[in-house]
Amino acid sequence: MNSMARRFVRKKEDFICGNCGRPVRGNGYTNHCPACLWSRHVDIDPGDRASSCGGFMEPVGAEFKDGEWVIRHRCTSCGFERKNKASAEDNFDAILQISIT
Repeated sequence: MNSMARRFVRKKEDFICGNCGRPVRGNGYTNHCPACLWSRHVDIDPGDRASSCGGFMEPVGAEFKDGEWVIRHRCTSCGFERKNKASAEDNFDAILQISIT
């Protein structure tokens, strides 16, 4: 293993969505609002909460790959992009909508 690689740290964190205002109960893997799919740019590596940006991560695309949906987010402040797995709680209509954009 690369000594520079960081390990994912699971943290159960509840939050209020900065886009739609919905209260979200985290399960340790939750990284976006299941209603509107928006997120925040808080990580450099998944789970580390080391990013100082804090910008809103817009869901800009989705694809079905290897039997699961993957959502692509882009930070509205700095342009950083990351892909995240969708969860069973996510708004499937919203996933389909961004998959055709």
